[in-house]
Amino acid sequence: MVKRRPVFQKLPENYLFPEIQRRKNLFLEENPTTSLISLGIGDTVKPLPSYIARQMERAAAALATTEGYHGYGKEQGLEALCKKICDRFYPNQIDPSEVFISDGAKCDIGRLQMLFGGQAKVAVQDPAYPVYLEGSILQGGETLTFMPCLPETNFFPDFRELPPHDLIYICHPNNPIGHAYTHEQLAKLVDYALEHHAIIIFDVAYASFITDPSLPKTIYEIPGAEKVAIEVGSFSKMAGFSGVRLGWTVVPKALKYDEGDLVWNDWMRQSTTIYNGTSFVVQQAGIAALEEEGWKEVQAILDIYRANAQKLLTAFKQLGHSVYGGKNAPYLWVEFPGRDSWDVFQEFLEERNLIVTPGKGFGPSGEHFIRLSAFAHEEQIDAAISVLQSGGVSLTT
Repeated sequence: MVKRRPVFQKLPENYLFPEIQRRKNLFLEENPTTSLISLGIGDTVKPLPSYIARQMERAAAALATTEGYHGYGKEQGLEALCKKICDRFYPNQIDPSEVFISDGAKCDIGRLQMLFGGQAKVAVQDPAYPVYLEGSILQGGETLTFMPCLPETNFFPDFRELPPHDLIYICHPNNPIGHAYTHEQLAKLVDYALEHHAIIIFDVAYASFITDPSLPKTIYEIPGAEKVAIEVGSFSKMAGFSGVRLGWTVVPKALKYDEGDLVWNDWMRQSTTIYNGTSFVVQQAGIAALEEEGWKEVQAILDIYRANAQKLLTAFKQLGHSVYGGKNAPYLWVEFPGRDSWDVFQEFLEERNLIVTPGKGFGPSGEHFIRLSAFAHEEQIDAAISVLQSGGVSLTT
C-alpha cells in the first residue's frame, strides 16, 4: 500500500489563493446579489495585445499545413526566442544558450527545487511568494530560514545576521511588498552568496514594471552575479500570459557547484528528462511580445496597471495608512498595526465588498499587512477608491 508522504502534513492546510476563493464563494452564497471588486489574487485582466494574438493565430494555422507543422521542439526552447530574451533583457550579459524556455516561472521554481533537492539549506525572504517556502517543504527541506523584510530594514534582508545557506530566494520587485531593490542592496546579496558559496534564485516576474532608470532590472547588472545567481522570468504579468503560460530561466555557465561541476549541465539533463518543451504556438507569441510592435502594445497595457497602482497609492495615503510599493511594481503593501490580516481581509470583503490579500499568507512578517493588486480595469479601481473614501477601513482593533 502506498503511504502518504509526510511532507504534505507540514504544509498549511490550504494554499493562500484557494482559501481566498473559498471565503469569497461562501460570502457570495450568503449574499448572492452583491458585486465584488477584486484587488486580490493579482491576475491580469486586459486582453492579449492584438499583435501578439495575430501572431499566435498565424502560428496555430501554420501547424495545419505540411510546411508549417512542428512536432517536438528543443527542450531548451526556440533559439529565436532565447535570443530575443537576451536582446531585450540581458544585452551583453547573458548568452542565448544560458536561457531555458518554460511554461511559467512558478513551474520552473518547482523544477529548480527538484534540481537542488531537500538537502539544501534554504533562506526565504519574508514575506514572500508562497511557492518558495512550500515548494521547498515538498522537496523534504529541513533547514528553512525566514529572512524578515520589514519597513525598518527597507524590506531587505539583513545578511549580517544570516548564517551560511545554500539557496536564497529573492523576488525583485518584491511580491507581495511591491518594493524594488537598488544596486547597492543587490550587491550585498551577491557578496553574501560569493562569500558563502550560495546560489540565489532571483525571481524577476515583475521587473517589467520598473520605470526608475536608477534601479536594476536583472541580477546580472551586479558584478559577479553570473557566478552565484539563477534568474527566473515570466511573460504572465508582463504581457498578459497568465492563461497562455510562458516563462524563462537563466542558468549561467559560470555557475558551479562546490565540486566545480556546472549547474547548467544538470539543469539541461533534468529538463530533457522531465520536460518536452514549451508549446510552439506559445513561444511564437513570446517572440511577438518582444518584437517592436508587440513591445509597444505590452508597454501600453503596463502603463494602465502602473496608473492603477498610483491611484491606489494616493488614495490610501490620503486615508492615513502607511502604504508601501505601488511604484515600479503592481502591488501595494498596506499596514494595519496590531490587526490580524485575515480579519482585515474579512472586513474588506464584508463591509466594502473588496477582495484583498492578507499579508500573513505570505509569511510571518506579513502579519498586520494586506496586499493590493493593480491588476484591474480602470473603472474597478475608481469604484474601489470611491468605496474606500466613503468609509475607509479601521487602522486598529
